[in-house]
Amino acid sequence: MKKYSFMILVVVFACSIAVHAQVRNIVLVHGAFADGSGWHKVYIILKAKGYNVSIVGNPNTGIAEDIAATRRVLDRQNGKVLLVGHSYGGAIITEIGNAPNVAGLVYVAAFSPDKDETLGQLLHAYPVDPLSGILPPVDGFSWYDKEKFHAGFCADLPKEEAAFLADAQVPVAVSAFQYPFQQIAWKMKPSWHIVAREDHSLPVALQQFMGKRSGGRVFEIKGSHLLFISRAKEVADIIDSAAKTAIP
Repeated sequence: MKKYSFMILVVVFACSIAVHAQVRNIVLVHGAFADGSGWHKVYIILKAKGYNVSIVGNPNTGIAEDIAATRRVLDRQNGKVLLVGHSYGGAIITEIGNAPNVAGLVYVAAFSPDKDETLGQLLHAYPVDPLSGILPPVDGFSWYDKEKFHAGFCADLPKEEAAFLADAQVPVAVSAFQYPFQQIAWKMKPSWHIVAREDHSLPVALQQFMGKRSGGRVFEIKGSHLLFISRAKEVADIIDSAAKTAIP
């Protein structure tokens, strides 16, 4: 009887350690032409699951500034972190993801560049989607064509919501697409990649290629480039699963 009780205590203790070890901090990084408010639905779902969720307000003014903004949020975390990036945000988490408190990376319709690659090089290797509305730069920044915003960026969102997002967009520095990446976190940390199968802004084939070469887990969801808004529950569920798997 004593032996049986001891075994129960061991199992309970082991389970307690596993629960304690699970990553509880999630940091969300937005992409180009956006701000942190787009993560609202995912934030609500993850908070309800008990996570400490923080959202980076990266200014989209260049890799150095956007990494610095992400680092400031990472430095505020107590314990290990799951770092999540959408689109251009994936490039940011790739460069800063080797921070000691980062346990894993989740890419949501996102760039995951390799060493010495630029985002421009990756994009130019694939045909331009006729629905894409990325405009030529003006004064060093690119905007997304408001006339193409709904069809090219978020066709699975209501028209009125797409119009608001188009009017609230944050332009991105062209320099971010010319930066040769050096610190490739997905080579050192576990990664999860969500491919948006109906994406007209970041080529689907490119997303699939980057996810496959990382060696991480790849998921495909029927959704637009902003699938983290239109398919928030599915995206949040994958983030939740990654946090439970990326044991520090």
